Amino acid sequence: MWALGLLLLVGVAAVAAALLAWPQARLRDGGDGLADAGQPWLAGHVSKVVVHDAGGRAVPVRLSGARVEPVRQLPAGEKVTVEVTVQRPGWAGWLVGRTATRSFTVRTPEAQLRGRWLEVRNGGPVSVSFTTPVRIVVLRGPGTNATLRFPHGQKTLRLGTAGAGLPQAGSVSVRAVARTWERLPPPSDVHWFPARAHVQALVTPALGGEIAPDRPITVTFSRPIAQAIGSSLPTVSPAIPGSWQRPDSHTLSFVPRGVGWPIDGHVRVVLPQRVGVAEGAREHLTQTLEWDVSRGTILRLQQLLAESGYLPVEWTPAGDPVARTPEAQLAAATDPPAGRFHWPYSNTPKELRGIWRTGKWNEIVRGAVMMFQDEHGLDVDAFVGPQVWHALLADAVGGRRRTAGYSYVFVHRSVPQLLTLWHDGKVILTSPGNTGVPAAPTKLGTFPVFEHIPVGTMSGTNPDGTRYHDPGIRWISYFNHGEALHAFPRASFGTPQSLGCVELPLAAAAKVWPYTPIGTLVTIEN
Repeated sequence: MWALGLLLLVGVAAVAAALLAWPQARLRDGGDGLADAGQPWLAGHVSKVVVHDAGGRAVPVRLSGARVEPVRQLPAGEKVTVEVTVQRPGWAGWLVGRTATRSFTVRTPEAQLRGRWLEVRNGGPVSVSFTTPVRIVVLRGPGTNATLRFPHGQKTLRLGTAGAGLPQAGSVSVRAVARTWERLPPPSDVHWFPARAHVQALVTPALGGEIAPDRPITVTFSRPIAQAIGSSLPTVSPAIPGSWQRPDSHTLSFVPRGVGWPIDGHVRVVLPQRVGVAEGAREHLTQTLEWDVSRGTILRLQQLLAESGYLPVEWTPAGDPVARTPEAQLAAATDPPAGRFHWPYSNTPKELRGIWRTGKWNEIVRGAVMMFQDEHGLDVDAFVGPQVWHALLADAVGGRRRTAGYSYVFVHRSVPQLLTLWHDGKVILTSPGNTGVPAAPTKLGTFPVFEHIPVGTMSGTNPDGTRYHDPGIRWISYFNHGEALHAFPRASFGTPQSLGCVELPLAAAAKVWPYTPIGTLVTIEN
């Protein structure tokens, strides 16, 4: 009995020892794979591998030998769950179980840059280094567009030589993965600078060039911001809506809002301290950064003036209208959409039609700009500068439109001399008038009204050299230097009698005057 009991006890102990000490399913670093599912002796063979991503979705994999390889791309640095099922040896299955399943958490390898701000001596190598060897590297930058694939992982990659194959200062966008089955991460920028005692800076866009109205200004320093310029922020002029942002410890970026930098204007940024700015082979110490803002196109100017009711033509876009957002309107100012202009009235005077030129500056556009300036409280000089563009874009975003209609005046110098006032498809008035005598003829051409007053004094020199001074002249619209439409008491009208002006009977002048605000075109023809 003692012998049987001892034998039974030994058997139970052996079974317990086998259950406790039998090799379990395991997972090891997989080299180029996600993991290595190779099992120790007696553990059995892998019969099934199931992988789930961080969101619990199944990840298709294949076994290449013992190596687990994802069939679809996975992000770098993502946690995944690997469930391994092993089939025990048949002779041991009765004792330790026919199968065993274990779950493991694995993180896909993540290759991070060891340094993003490099100070390199002239003629020295510019290299990027990674925390783990990489197999695929994508480089993007000025003059650089490469995708590199390595049969074996590389921890350091040489880009070139500073001051020789590469500029003294520059940037390159880098994306890298440690495994060929990983999805490329978002790009990271690597910057290099000349090695100097003072702080260096890379400025985007390049100094002295043009800046788009909605483009941010970015300054990247060779050293942390606090060390480079202290705690004060740069000042920006002109002052526009926007804010300084810090994408990283070395970079400041001013992001404009609203309608952005003034089109056709000038931008200046003053740094709290001087820095070295490399431009090609040159470098200079400066606190002031300057750019000219891109010009708006004449075509978009015409489109905006037409949409806001300042032109005798209408404009219809070929596609969807430009959205009433600052971003969309800014983009269209320098890259106008396709579309067509058309005359809304069949009886538009041929003289007016003959002046129009799509996409080119002409007197119709000049008059419309002057009218727009006058109605928006701007200097009336027909110069389409930053203030005009800003007001135009603000009206476009706000959907504001002038509703007073379009007027046009044309005067025939041939006898009998006549003035015709046309407005929005209707002839409002035709009246005899007097133009200049042969010694002081009214100049032929088309001119916009530049001064509009109900009563004033007109003075000047007669052809015989004497002076005239006529107070109380009514309903004056100056259109070419001292030449104007106005009322004047004459015994008759329809022949040359003035000193260059177009004289009208009082009643006719009173009717014409409200239709001839600043910017209205007046054509004098034979």
